[in-house]
Amino acid sequence: MSTHHQVVSKSLDTRLNVWSIVAGTGTAGSTSVTLNTPCGMFVDTNLNLYVADTYNNRIQKFASGQLNGTTIATGAFVLYHPTSVILDADGYIFITDNANHRLIGSGPNGFRCIAACSGYGSSSSQLNYPVTLSFDSYGNIFVVDQSNNRVQKFLLLPSSCNGTTTVTTMATVTSMNNTQSVSLTTTVPGI
Repeated sequence: MSTHHQVVSKSLDTRLNVWSIVAGTGTAGSTSVTLNTPCGMFVDTNLNLYVADTYNNRIQKFASGQLNGTTIATGAFVLYHPTSVILDADGYIFITDNANHRLIGSGPNGFRCIAACSGYGSSSSQLNYPVTLSFDSYGNIFVVDQSNNRVQKFLLLPSSCNGTTTVTTMATVTSMNNTQSVSLTTTVPGI
């Protein structure tokens, strides 16, 4: 996906072997129809595609069936190599801002830094080239903290005006460098 500067899809119907370009042209660029090293994507319930257009330092939204993208405005926050984007159940956007070593998210008052807002490092409240993020069913945010070789867990406090988070290191990976991804499967007790 990233080195071909496009996003493609394939039908889940195994009888079909058809790949379709859903974003990008295959040539790096910064227009509304081109991408430059896309690294992460998310599809919402309306089948809109959100792409972390890494080397263009932007998030692009492609309406279902459209090849012409719209840049998501992040207010005063300038992205530097975003690598993943995800929406929560309320439709708010969360972005792994990789080279700024932070997570930013939208809310009713616009975008704000929600985790690792003090710069890069290895303390529990900092990140060092975060790559991907995921939510669990309780609203916890799990982040692959690549250069620290760990997975960080952040609890977003939605009632906080300043976006305060609490943090727990879930796993530190010492046997491999550059941890790349995390996948979560959670079960809610009693369901």
